[in-house]
Amino acid sequence: MAPFSASRKPEFAPGEHAMSHPDAMIDMHGIVKIFKNAAGEFTVLKGIDLTINRGEFVSIVGKSGSGKSTLLNMITGIDHPTHGKMVIGGTDIYTGVTESQRSRWRGRNLGIVFQFFQLLPALNLLQNTILPMDFLKNLTPRQRRERAEYLLELVGLSDQMFKLPSQVSGGQQQRAAIARALANDPPLIVADEPTGNLDAQTSADVFDLFSHLVDQGKTLIMVTHNPELACQVPRTLEIRNGQIVRDENCSQAKDLAG
Repeated sequence: MAPFSASRKPEFAPGEHAMSHPDAMIDMHGIVKIFKNAAGEFTVLKGIDLTINRGEFVSIVGKSGSGKSTLLNMITGIDHPTHGKMVIGGTDIYTGVTESQRSRWRGRNLGIVFQFFQLLPALNLLQNTILPMDFLKNLTPRQRRERAEYLLELVGLSDQMFKLPSQVSGGQQQRAAIARALANDPPLIVADEPTGNLDAQTSADVFDLFSHLVDQGKTLIMVTHNPELACQVPRTLEIRNGQIVRDENCSQAKDLAG
C-alpha cells in the first residue's frame, strides 16, 4: 500500500471556515477557560493567543496545574473554551458544531498519543491500529488491514503485530500507539507525555520517530516534563499560571546564554 500522505489538509464539512494565516495549522485567539465549582470560578487559561504553522514540531512545558493539559484539551476538541476562537486548518472547530461532528472531525484530522498508551488489552497490535479506521469506514476492510500493517512496519513492529499489548514492552506499546494515531492519516499529531513511562533509549527512539513524521509534513505538538527532550524540539512553549510566558527555540536560547 502507498505510504501515508503526510501533508493532507484537515477535512471538516460541518464547521465554518475562518480567516487565518495560510500556513497556520492552529490559530488560537483570546482563548479563556473558566472552571466553575461550589467554591466559585477558577480561570485556567487567561487569553491565549498562539499560532502554530503546518509542519512545525512544538513542545509545551510547564508545572502541574499551569494549564498545559487544558490547552491540549482545547486543541483536541475534548474541552471547550469559555471565550475565544480556535481555528485548526482554517476551520473553526467550535462554532456551530455538534459533539458528534467534532468527534468525527477528531477521527479524521487528529492523532493523539497518550502517556499510558491506551491500547485495548483484548485486541492485538494490528487490531488496535485498525480500530480508528473502522470508526471512519473510509477504506475497505482489506485496505484498513494493509494500511495498519504498513504503519506497524513504519514504527518497527511488523514482527509483533499479532501480539497483545501485555505481551510486548512499554516502548513497543508506545510505538503501536503512534501507529494507531497515524491510522487515518491526520495532519496534526498531539502527544501528551509520550515518553513519561519509557527508559532513556526508548524515549530517544520515540523522539526520532516523531522527528521523522515532522520531516514528512506532519504538525506535531508534544507536552513533556522532560526539559532535555523539550530542548531538542525546534520550538518550545512554556505555560505558567494559564499564560504563555516563553516561546522560543530552546537551543538558540542556550547558545545566547553562553
